[in-house]
Amino acid sequence: MDDDDDDVPQLSAHTLAALQEFYLEQQQREGTKTSQGFNQYSVGSIEENWQLSQFWYSDETASCLANEAIVAAGKGGRIACVSAPSVYQKLKEQDDKDFSVVILEYDRRFSVYGEEFIFYDYNNPLNLPENLLPHSFDIVIADPPYLSEECLQKTAETIRYLTKGKILLCTGAVMEEQAAKHLGVKICKFIPKHSRNLANEFRCYVNYASGLD
Repeated sequence: MDDDDDDVPQLSAHTLAALQEFYLEQQQREGTKTSQGFNQYSVGSIEENWQLSQFWYSDETASCLANEAIVAAGKGGRIACVSAPSVYQKLKEQDDKDFSVVILEYDRRFSVYGEEFIFYDYNNPLNLPENLLPHSFDIVIADPPYLSEECLQKTAETIRYLTKGKILLCTGAVMEEQAAKHLGVKICKFIPKHSRNLANEFRCYVNYASGLD
């Protein structure tokens, strides 16, 4: 019996304290959601999954990008958010519903948003529902999950298929040349921020006269 006890791994006091703190924070988050009347559209209501290269925008950045999309789309406009769920969520929080929006996402947790959710895998950029007609969105906002030319090039196929013309791209500063090459977009003065600090510098790119400059 003693030998079996010796084989049981023991957590150090530091590790145990860290684990308890993690569970406490998790319980507090769940409690806050319940007590405040949980809003399924609030940024962060669905936790980031780093394995899927998910990093949510700060609330301020999400609001700025959502407002830019509304202005760019115009009255009664249609907006597509490609791999940009925090912008979609911020758009859904708007009181003024004089626009429509869809979210194209690989993460099926976002299927809680019903018919506005469209499963999307950038590896198959044109594998889209038949009812998603070409050039049917006034603006497309996209944030490709990976900083690679392959990912940007394939996402660009989707963007070009969906948009009537206007494009708002968020990706790394290192992708400036490729963004211009594949989408004809130029870098903006506005610098997007994330809720967690990322090592890579992020920027916004557009192909129209935007309010982000």
